[in-house]
Amino acid sequence: MTTSKEFSACVAHYDPNALPVTAAQDIVRQWAVPRTRNAQGERVGLVDALGRVLAEDVISPIDVPAFDNSAMDGYAFAGAELAGGATLDLAVAGTALAGKPFDAALHAGQCVRIMTGALIPPGCDTVVPQELVTREGDAIRFSTAAIRAGQNRRLSGEDLAQGKPALIAGRIVRASDLGLLASLGIGEVAVHKRLTVAFFSTGDELRSVGEPLSPGSLYDSNRYTLFAMLKRLNVETVDLGIVRDDRASLEKALREATERADVVISSGGVSVGDADFTRELMNSLGDVAFWKIAMRPGRPLAFGRLWSGERAGTGESALFFGLPGNPVAVMATFYFIVREALLAMSGATRQPLTAIRANSVEPMKKRAGRTEFQRGIATRDGDDGRWRVVTTGPQGSGVLSSMSEANCFIVLEHARGDIDAGDEVEIVPFDGLI
Repeated sequence: MTTSKEFSACVAHYDPNALPVTAAQDIVRQWAVPRTRNAQGERVGLVDALGRVLAEDVISPIDVPAFDNSAMDGYAFAGAELAGGATLDLAVAGTALAGKPFDAALHAGQCVRIMTGALIPPGCDTVVPQELVTREGDAIRFSTAAIRAGQNRRLSGEDLAQGKPALIAGRIVRASDLGLLASLGIGEVAVHKRLTVAFFSTGDELRSVGEPLSPGSLYDSNRYTLFAMLKRLNVETVDLGIVRDDRASLEKALREATERADVVISSGGVSVGDADFTRELMNSLGDVAFWKIAMRPGRPLAFGRLWSGERAGTGESALFFGLPGNPVAVMATFYFIVREALLAMSGATRQPLTAIRANSVEPMKKRAGRTEFQRGIATRDGDDGRWRVVTTGPQGSGVLSSMSEANCFIVLEHARGDIDAGDEVEIVPFDGLI
C-alpha cells in the first residue's frame, strides 16, 4: 500500500507544505483506486440506472437496426435500374410502412413507395427521396444523376452488430444510454454499488440553518454545497453535521465516518494555526500525503488515508479530504481535487473536466508559483464566435456569491503571471458541473 513517504520518489515537485495542483492531482489519482469495501455490483432496472456506473460491458443481443430499412421517405427500387439512361421511369407497385412491410416480388421497372424506417422490400437496395421524383398516377420519373445505387438504405447491424459491446464497463449511464439499452430490449444492467461519502463541518462558530446566531457565529453553508456536489456525482451521503473544535470530538467524528464510508470529507480546521493539530490527529489514525497545495483559493487542504482501528492499518479504511473552511475554496478544491477521486473509486472511467479557451476582457493580477481558480462570466461573441470572459469582481474565498454569479472557473496556471486584457486563458464551464 502506498504511503506518503513514497511520494518524494514518484511525484515531481513533492512538497507537502506547498504542493503544485498537478502534483496533488497525481497523488490523489494514485490513491483513489476502486474501493474494495462492498465492491460487488448489483443489477438494476433501466429507470434506476441513470447516473450509475456500469460494472460490466453491455453486449448487444441483436443487430441495430435489425433489418435493412429506409433512411427517408421515398421510393425503393433495384439499383441496377439506374443503368438504363439519364432518366428513369418506374411503376409504383405498392407501399411499405414502418411496421407494415411490402413483401411481394417486384418485376423489372417497378418500385415501392416507402416510409422512413420501413423494411426494404425484397429485390430493392436503393431509395430515391420523394422530393427528387415527379409522380403521375402510379408512375414516377427522376434523374439518375441524382442518386447512386445503394443510397439511403440503412443496413442491418450498421449502428451496432449483434455480439459487439454497446456500452463499456466504467461508463456513467446517461439519458441517451437508457434509450439505447431499451432499443436492444435490455431491461436491466449490472452497476457498481454507490460510493459512500461521509462529510461534516468543523468550527465552534458554526450554526445550523434554523438556529439563532449569536455574536461571532455564522451559518454553516459548506455542508449544503458539499451535499449538492456529492449528489451530482450520485454517491451515497452521510451527513455528520457540525463537529466542535476539540480533539476528542474530531477524533470521534473521523472514526465514525471511517467506519461508515469509503471517503471522508471535512471542511474547516486545516488552516494555519490548526494544521499541526489536524496533522497530529491524522497521523495517529492513518497517513497524510499532503496538507497544503499551491492553489488559490484552497491552499490549506489535507489529504490522506484514515483507519478506524486502534492504530493505522487496522479496521476499516477511508480516504480523507480536509477541505478549507471558506465556501468558495470548498467548491474549488472539490471540483479540481476531490471529484476525480470519487469517480475513480466509484469504478468510473476518467471524466476530465471540460476546458475551453477564451480571451480575457480585463487584466488580472496573478502571482506565479500557484494555480488560481477565479470565478468568471463567459460569453460567446456573435461576430467572431470566440469566447470572452470577465471576472465576477472581488475574488475572496469567502465570497460565495461569486460562485452564484459566475458561469465558469478561470484557470490560471501555476507558472503564469499577470494577465493582460485580450490574453487567452482556460475556462471550465459550470454547465453540467455545479
